[in-house]
Amino acid sequence: MAVSTYSDIKEKLNIKIDKHLNDGFAHLTHYWQNHTNGVSHYFKSQALEYLQEDLLSVVEDLEQLYIPLKFDVPFPPVSKPKFKFIDLFAGIGGIRLAYQNLGGKCVFTSEWNNFAKKTYEANFGEVPFGDITKIDEAAIPDHDVLLAGFPCQPFSIAGVSKKNALGRNHGFLDETQGTLFFDIARILEHKRPAAFMLENVKNLVSHDKGNTFKVIRNTLTELGYSVHYKVLDGKHFVPQHRERIIIVGFKNEIFDGNENFTFPQLPEQTAKIKDILEEDVYAKYTLSDKLWLYLQNYANKHKEKGNGFGFGMTDLSGISRTLSARYYKDGSEILLPQDGLNPRRLTPRECARLQGFPDSFIIPVSDNQSYKQFGNSVTVPLIQAVGVQLVKSLLSIHESPKFTKAVY
Repeated sequence: MAVSTYSDIKEKLNIKIDKHLNDGFAHLTHYWQNHTNGVSHYFKSQALEYLQEDLLSVVEDLEQLYIPLKFDVPFPPVSKPKFKFIDLFAGIGGIRLAYQNLGGKCVFTSEWNNFAKKTYEANFGEVPFGDITKIDEAAIPDHDVLLAGFPCQPFSIAGVSKKNALGRNHGFLDETQGTLFFDIARILEHKRPAAFMLENVKNLVSHDKGNTFKVIRNTLTELGYSVHYKVLDGKHFVPQHRERIIIVGFKNEIFDGNENFTFPQLPEQTAKIKDILEEDVYAKYTLSDKLWLYLQNYANKHKEKGNGFGFGMTDLSGISRTLSARYYKDGSEILLPQDGLNPRRLTPRECARLQGFPDSFIIPVSDNQSYKQFGNSVTVPLIQAVGVQLVKSLLSIHESPKFTKAVY
């Protein structure tokens, strides 16, 4: 059979991706990416149903949908994977990108935001499943590593301050986001992967006087995992001060606590903001006189009160503050000086570079959405550096009879 490309199939089926960011097309794209690796049965029946109900009116021969596909996307699945992983709270795929670079094959992904799904599909050729709270853990394929950058707003300093001001709960008492950690726990309990890696904000460690993290650590330990954690800064790889806690676990039943895992020694910080800037930048990224005056007045007002709130003018030979999802509002946390002009904000491509995404990464959404996406994402090379150590430990015991059947 001839090989068709992913783009050809989408064109033949007249698939406009904005109309297919749903679990039906998630089943279909997951089937296409996994039909030869032993997990296609998790997706096949509902993929077929979606074809018949939503797409088959333009298809003459059903068999053409099952021929080998070439994924002509920037980051196609690896051809000879060393391990399988799942990507939860996937965002735009920063963690997936890091672990694909290490030879892993993603067999399941979940993300609730449709704009993030659109970016994910453009780069990986796969639509994530939706709300993880509604996904049965038994519907998730066997895997070796569970990866999750679970939502941080309930634990971040800004998130806690906002919720306190609104009189709302935070941490595990936040019913919409804080309890999502327990969806990770129920999947770990049912699927029993050999290892996991979780990512969150630094403040998770100190939230609620350490009680939140204590609950997380105890839960993971009770599930039978040896737990390692450390706060690491992305500035060692990119010109951005971005501290995040990384939690890594290994299944005691397999490793007996002897996984020989250590967090990576981070390289000396040498990255500079000027190294990631674009040469030709549209005038729209320069702050208007009105916004620039507002930010200056706001900063002066808070300076008089003795606190540090205000904009962040970035030294082009230095590193920036932490890029956040609110960057789309005014760009105030990372402003770039310009000769004879008001300062400007970063472009979306510069935000991508600030997080370590290669320039081949497609940005198919608006500026506002891309600012939110990169602000919520991970620093890819930092995640990959941790992944190197995790995968080394994982593959060191792949001959063990105790090892999960998920591994290749």
